[in-house]
Amino acid sequence: MKTIKITLVAMAAMLSFVACKKDNNNGNAEAGVKYEQQDQMARPAINTVFNAAPDKQTFNETTPSAQAAAFGAKFNARLLALNPGYTTNALGLDASTFTGILSTDVLNVSLNGKTTFFDGTNVLTGRALNDDVIDAELTLIFGGPTGASNPGLTSDHVNANDKPFLTSFPYLATPN
Repeated sequence: MKTIKITLVAMAAMLSFVACKKDNNNGNAEAGVKYEQQDQMARPAINTVFNAAPDKQTFNETTPSAQAAAFGAKFNARLLALNPGYTTNALGLDASTFTGILSTDVLNVSLNGKTTFFDGTNVLTGRALNDDVIDAELTLIFGGPTGASNPGLTSDHVNANDKPFLTSFPYLATPN
């Protein structure tokens, strides 16, 4: 019974991270209920940085399998505008390959290895709560082939959560 309760709590917690907007056609219940996706955050800040304002909502509503085709060229142009000297990053990815990966907003998960966004060795194998995702993204955008180029642009200088994460479920830090 305890396992079932824990499983139900875990499922409820996962569902709470889905960002949807209910549209019941201006309150007309007879017209039916429609849900539409409002935000994707597998890779935080990517939509914010790489899409112009008119494209942000469209990106959020686009199925991940169609995002690279729809937004890859725009992401590539934006990357090269942000870092005109970009050649490859610490993963050895050229601009087109890198922005193809970025423009598909999914969170990859390794079932057998370390879970991390990027630790220099393991790349996009998931995301641990204490991963510094923004620093990893900045390093891959501005850090060049070794990750050491443009040191003033490779960190947001926020090196930890404001409160320690819990060591047991639900793992998130207590709210302020």
